[in-house]
Amino acid sequence: MKKILVIEDNKEMIENIAEMLELFNYSVLKATNATKGIELAKHEKPELIICDIMLPDFDGYKVLQTIDEDVNTKGIPFIFLTAKAEKSDIRKGMNLGADDYLTKPFDKADLISAVEARLKRNEFLRRTYTRDIDGLLQFIGEAKRFELHELDTAKYGIKHFSKKSVIYNEGDQPGPVYLINKGKIKTWKMSSDGKEFVSGILSQGDFFGYLSVLENRPYTDSATAIEDVDIVIIPQPDFITLITYNQQISAGFIRMLANNISEKEERLLGLAYNSVRARTASALYSLHMKMQPEGIIKVSRDNLAGLVGTSPESLIRTLSDLKNEKVIETDGKEIRISNLALLERIMKFS
Repeated sequence: MKKILVIEDNKEMIENIAEMLELFNYSVLKATNATKGIELAKHEKPELIICDIMLPDFDGYKVLQTIDEDVNTKGIPFIFLTAKAEKSDIRKGMNLGADDYLTKPFDKADLISAVEARLKRNEFLRRTYTRDIDGLLQFIGEAKRFELHELDTAKYGIKHFSKKSVIYNEGDQPGPVYLINKGKIKTWKMSSDGKEFVSGILSQGDFFGYLSVLENRPYTDSATAIEDVDIVIIPQPDFITLITYNQQISAGFIRMLANNISEKEERLLGLAYNSVRARTASALYSLHMKMQPEGIIKVSRDNLAGLVGTSPESLIRTLSDLKNEKVIETDGKEIRISNLALLERIMKFS
């Protein structure tokens, strides 16, 4: 029986929530303040936490931060309860890492739907997948069940490279991302005195070529087969979608991609976990600096959305927020930064 922790100071509300959850065979832990809720989370390690934002000792945002700072409770799915439907409340919670929110009043169907969706997604993220074409296709198949319906696994295939074949050369523009299904390759650079410097030997289960895709810059090394090798070709648009479209799915894919290599994982997690707001601010800042001295950004919303790694609709909503906050000004397709200092703060802290 799955355990769900409910943190809510209104006794009638917490009892109603518990009753609804127990009807669906969930075991419910109850806390009427933040301190008790955190204690229960650390001791009981529930599968999910439902927490009110307004609590008598300190708010739900602090509860979420405390939970995520503890290695034993970090990653527990978290749903906020709020009596306010203001965008600022919702945005703050989601930027901190909340999985969902429910606005009071809500009915049983809303509650159970939110709970089941978060638990199913968490089960998906906790699974392990083999680092080959079968595991990759299984991961993508599971991801498509949630929201990545546009991914077409029929496009994924294995390409054979004979020994000494070049996969790509240093300086080439990035194309697809590669996963070694069988065999070995080396990545290497040519030094100024004409000597070959091998930067890595990669084998079955290793992904490569993705950092240049993420950073949108030419390959910084070359990749050559050192024996016959079978490589899975991952289309670049699909890779970008897996990395940027959804925070939870991105985190699961990154664990497969980085193979728990701390340096790469931290770098990639930073890209995945940045909010759309922070990524938009970063993209605008970069474009603003490139457009000097005029500082006018002229780019289509679709292209800007692609740069940010989000949908055009999400981008437009974020730009609207930034305009209302007087961070930017817009005139048709043109964007001008009106408060560069605030934009930089949003890049760092959103």
